[in-house]
Amino acid sequence: MTAPALPVRLMNILDRISVIRADLAPTAGRIADFIAENAADVVHMSVTEVAERSGASEGSVVGLCQQLGARGFQQIKMALARDLVQPVQFIHEDLLPEDGLAEVVSKIFGGGLQALQDTRNALDLNALGRAVAAIRKAKRVEVFGIGSAAPIAEDANYRLLRIGINARASVDSHVQAITASLCDPEVAVITISHSGSTIETLTATKLAKEAGATTIAVTNFGRSPLLAHVDIVLHTLARETQFRTEAMTSRIAQLAVIDTLIAALALADYDRSVATIDKTFDVLSVKRV
Repeated sequence: MTAPALPVRLMNILDRISVIRADLAPTAGRIADFIAENAADVVHMSVTEVAERSGASEGSVVGLCQQLGARGFQQIKMALARDLVQPVQFIHEDLLPEDGLAEVVSKIFGGGLQALQDTRNALDLNALGRAVAAIRKAKRVEVFGIGSAAPIAEDANYRLLRIGINARASVDSHVQAITASLCDPEVAVITISHSGSTIETLTATKLAKEAGATTIAVTNFGRSPLLAHVDIVLHTLARETQFRTEAMTSRIAQLAVIDTLIAALALADYDRSVATIDKTFDVLSVKRV
């Protein structure tokens, strides 16, 4: 039995667009022209933003991507990144091959600090207040995260439990879908997704909203498909690209937003939170030397 073929690595996206451009329908042509003329910006954009900027639908954008040989828009972004950036930028977009340890420390910490500052300015206090109210009202909180967002989801779940809120994290796509479909109006869902375009996350959030849950998103500022399925948005503002080995500044920003949300929830139910923290501290103390 032969092993399944590995997916072909996409390259030279702009050349591919040039070759098929004359045969494209008007809508696909507009999308192709937008990508070709704004390739460096498209690397940082969501499928929703490209659709809006080119006067097309998200489905049309995905359709063009498939004509170019990709599974979807995210693969096109990755291919564009490979075509446009230096290899060192797969580690961090600001690094240069000749950078020493001092430059590495300065650039990595600088990126994290900038993400925190920008996220603080982008965070909507009204949305934060609505999220606090929705979680306090809910009988159960479900937290969804896939990939690099999974550790953030698990951290959020742990922090919610520590202040006495009935919570559960789902970081497997199948478990997310099942959990989301079993939601009801007494459930609040927190979805963590930097891009707001991950298929598994979108599916789970959509199912939860259709089941009547109040849906809350922690996602990066800008238009994305996730926004169509959420009631409350808590924005991060991290200059993250799709060609990094792992999303780092986005996770720092997400952790800060979760930390803020937990603190606001704890203050809103101060006595209960303090009592629960005290009780769980005693329980956890036996696990420390």
